[in-house]
Amino acid sequence: MNGQKINNAPKELRILIAPLDWGLGHATRCIPIIYALQKAGAALFLACDGATENLLRKEFPTFRFLHLKGYQVQYARRKQLFLWRLFAQLPRIGRTVQYEQRWLQKVVQEHEIDGVISDNRFGLYHGQIPCVYITHQLQFETGSTWLNSFAQKIHYKFINRFSECWVPDAAGEVNLAGRLSHPDVMPKIPVRYLGNLSRFTKTESLKTVTLLVILSGPEPQRSIFETLIISQLQDFDGKVVLVRGLPSVQSVPEVASHIHVVNHLTANELCKLALSSEMVLARAGYSTIMDLAQLHQKAILVPTPSQAEQEYLACYLGQLGLFYTCNQQKFNLPDALKKAIDFYSLKQAWTFQPFHEDIVIEWLQTVRRTKA
Repeated sequence: MNGQKINNAPKELRILIAPLDWGLGHATRCIPIIYALQKAGAALFLACDGATENLLRKEFPTFRFLHLKGYQVQYARRKQLFLWRLFAQLPRIGRTVQYEQRWLQKVVQEHEIDGVISDNRFGLYHGQIPCVYITHQLQFETGSTWLNSFAQKIHYKFINRFSECWVPDAAGEVNLAGRLSHPDVMPKIPVRYLGNLSRFTKTESLKTVTLLVILSGPEPQRSIFETLIISQLQDFDGKVVLVRGLPSVQSVPEVASHIHVVNHLTANELCKLALSSEMVLARAGYSTIMDLAQLHQKAILVPTPSQAEQEYLACYLGQLGLFYTCNQQKFNLPDALKKAIDFYSLKQAWTFQPFHEDIVIEWLQTVRRTKA
């Protein structure tokens, strides 16, 4: 053709990834997926705002970010008010879902997006391109059997609008989320289990930190727990590092000299710190659980009050003998540490399914076929 060269190399796929903003766990568990997509040569667009955006910008400073406002859900201080507080926010959540739909239609056209990965964002489905929905909650735990069933039906109504659903857990009987990820009734679309979706890699490390405290989750409970822990650490005998889970904040509270406080750490920094810690104190958030399981790390899990999901996970994992758990209401750090040490002296080792990166690669091939 007149000496012209024809470039037959396939055009890079443009993938949009959007994690939910209810805590930072949805963003952190997307990190290994983002790395898998990057390694496969995809052009990535990260859609988020606020603390989620700050966290991901620290991990991926050269990536393209698109502003997508979050749901900004707030939890009640008291468990008795949890459902009422959540129901009061449903109209705003519904408006956010509608906004997501309008936003996605515009973004797909403007940026020629070929595929979407939505971590628990209900409105990011599209009729012309493959869209994945990520969740570990195919069954909700609300504290009410009737409400569990009702919430699942609503959830499935949204899930079934996507191309497929990815569940960050093992498919078999040995798993981390129990009935949350293994319900009696499944969605109509294909469901694939990703294995343990953690941003961490286990290596050998010397134990130089006595206690690592990792705070996370929505307000006001994050701050309530922080105040409680700091007060009980004043007379603690040992080196403590407290990670506040606030990537957008610059200042830190004044504490005793044996406590080192940081607002946020990158995945690599936090992994190294966890591996060098004798014990971790953290919420029973699912992404935190996956990270701790990946490292085979001893931990004390304290579920967020009023979050039935975390309360279920803490109970489930405690009964399995995997993690020591206790509630916040009468939390006493010296007592919890003593009981945790006794607990882990008897704990049996578990083997977890690793992240099935091949599922992500196979999906990319589906995206390419759809584009062709």
